[in-house]
Formats: sequence, C-alpha cells, structure tokens
Amino acid sequence: MSTPPFEPVSAADIRVVSAQLGREARGVVGISARCTCGNPTVVSTAPRLPQGTPFPTFYYLTHPAATAEMSRLEAGQMMVELNELLASDEEVRMQYARAHEAFLADRAQYGDAEEIRNISAGGMPTRVKCLHALAGHALAAGPGVNPIGDLALERSAWSPDRCECDDPGAALRDDAEGIPAG
Repeated sequence: MSTPPFEPVSAADIRVVSAQLGREARGVVGISARCTCGNPTVVSTAPRLPQGTPFPTFYYLTHPAATAEMSRLEAGQMMVELNELLASDEEVRMQYARAHEAFLADRAQYGDAEEIRNISAGGMPTRVKCLHALAGHALAAGPGVNPIGDLALERSAWSPDRCECDDPGAALRDDAEGIPAG
C-alpha cells in the first residue's frame, strides 16, 4: 500500500484553506498539493468528517483560481467531451479505473466510512461528474495517474506553476511567525 502524497497540515494551512473555502475547513488530514507560494491547493480529507458525515472526496481542490477554472471548464461542457472519450477509448477507461483504485487505497489509510466504501470522487471509475475532484486527484497524485484530471488541467487556463493567491505565502509566513490557530 502506498502512502498518499501529502504534507502534515498546520494551523496556518487550516486558516488559509478556511479563507479559500469561505467556511471553516473540516476533516483535513494533510496538504496534498501546494501553490508555488506555499499555500494549499489540494487538501486530503478524512473519509468521515468530525460530525460523522461520510465524505468521499479525499483529494479536495481548495485553490480559488483553480476551482474557478474547473467551474469554467464544466460550464463549457468539457465533461460531455470527457465522458465521450471515456466511452470510446479503452486505454483511458483502464487508466481511469486504476485511478479510482489508487484513490480508494489512499483514502482507506485514513479510516473507513461504509457508506462510501467503493465510491471515489468525480464520477470515477465509469463517468466524469466533477472536474474539481478529478483535478484535485491529478494534482495530488501527479501526472499520469488520473487521465481525466490530467486532461482537465492541461485544458485549464490556471497553472499550478504560477501563483494566483490573494495572500501569497500566507500559510508559510504564518507558520514562520508562529501565529496560533484560530
């Protein structure tokens, strides 16, 4: 079993993610991808939130510019195109099924929620339902793991290689300054 690719979460990370989401971050177990400035881009979330709700999206895209871009692609009907690709390309289907299994294995290391046991995120393994979740998985796992997430990121006007944060470096700066949580 592999270890999910993420860093431990700090109090500063939680503050930044909460600001990104516009609500308190819940169930975060790690930071799976960061902006070039150090702020979180993707968080890993426990399969069951603290109040008991099952949460299938282990890799959760939080970066506002990235989420806005995935919304733009969804509004432009990219999911229709990707579902057609999934239906017509056996290799993509096989890679997507492997991505689903990898996602489930990563999440299983952080507990079990029976209600979502074989459910990953984004429509995997049979359809494309949410580009946000698939891009989050692709960013966390790296290129070549989730072919649909990779395609969404390739088509995106947003790039993980440049910072578009409202407060660049806030997570690292706050940690360095020892700013307490909350």
